[in-house]
Amino acid sequence: MKRVTVDVNQVGLVVKNNVVKRALRAGSYWIGFGAKLETYNMSHNFVTPHNIDALLQVDGFKEMVEVVEVADDQICIVYLNNNFYNVLSAGRHFFWKGLQTYRFQIEDISTIDIKPSVSRQLLASPAFSYYVCYYTIEPFEQALLFVDGAFVKILEPGNYYWWKNATTITVIKTDMRVTAVEITGQEILTKDKAQIRVNFSAQYQVKDIVKALGDNKEYEKQLYTLLQLVLRRYIGQMTLDELMDSKSEISKYVIETTSTEVAALGLALLNGGVKDIILPGDVREIMNQVLIAEKRAQANIITRREETASTRSLLNTAKLMEENAMLFKLKEMEYVEKIAEKINSISVSGNGQIVDQLKQLFVKS
Repeated sequence: MKRVTVDVNQVGLVVKNNVVKRALRAGSYWIGFGAKLETYNMSHNFVTPHNIDALLQVDGFKEMVEVVEVADDQICIVYLNNNFYNVLSAGRHFFWKGLQTYRFQIEDISTIDIKPSVSRQLLASPAFSYYVCYYTIEPFEQALLFVDGAFVKILEPGNYYWWKNATTITVIKTDMRVTAVEITGQEILTKDKAQIRVNFSAQYQVKDIVKALGDNKEYEKQLYTLLQLVLRRYIGQMTLDELMDSKSEISKYVIETTSTEVAALGLALLNGGVKDIILPGDVREIMNQVLIAEKRAQANIITRREETASTRSLLNTAKLMEENAMLFKLKEMEYVEKIAEKINSISVSGNGQIVDQLKQLFVKS
């Protein structure tokens, strides 16, 4: 016989010939010859090399442990002293009683829906990553939810959690903001066989996410191709001069012509326009020469117009002075004044009076 002691935070198992004979709580005990004591700390997880079913048959052991049975389509959320502790998968689990307070919450994961009783804060923790699939829809997004390949509903912005199981969950998101599509470097032959390069830009927005993602594949590429074909068709039926004169009408034509097809994609074309029309080098040089010639002709016309107006004004002035001697005299004195402004000195010679000589210079006798 020998005396053994089991501490307050421990449980003891008396083992003889690898068979558990007794389960002991805290205290002092005598054990027989050939027997040994195995102690387990109740603050630690229950781990033992002995067969669990055999242990449950030992007197007093079943009252020392909490047995939690978790089915294949369930999980168990464990709370220790009312705080989250762990997640248990399918199987049989044991926890020591007495030292700490455990609470067990069994949840059915055979369906994807998570009950409100499960804290969303817990679902976002790493401990649930194996059991929960998680999606975030940003404020500028919408998404489609497919369950086992079947469309279920439209997802608005927010965080979404579902149980992971045999069900296949697919979430397809798209940006609902206004987006630009650029059609660049389009080489197009005009009606008069002039080869030009066009850059076109348009803005669009997703209006019907079911049509855009559910009924169409890669709606961005389809929109690009649609605008490209309409643009090429419109420019191809115009001459270069007609195109340059009606450049601002291209966007209006493209938007109106594609409205039905764009709506079928679940989109709305908001606006668009031609950014650049790039001409070949020789055509650009010819057009520059035409422009220079036109501007020179306009300058000549303006010059002739001004000369004609000036001549007409002089003629009118002459007629007025011819009919009015006083006006003629005033005009004459005006010119004399202008001449006098440029004279630095005047030399007068002769025996006549100075005033009389000046009068002979400026006054008609």
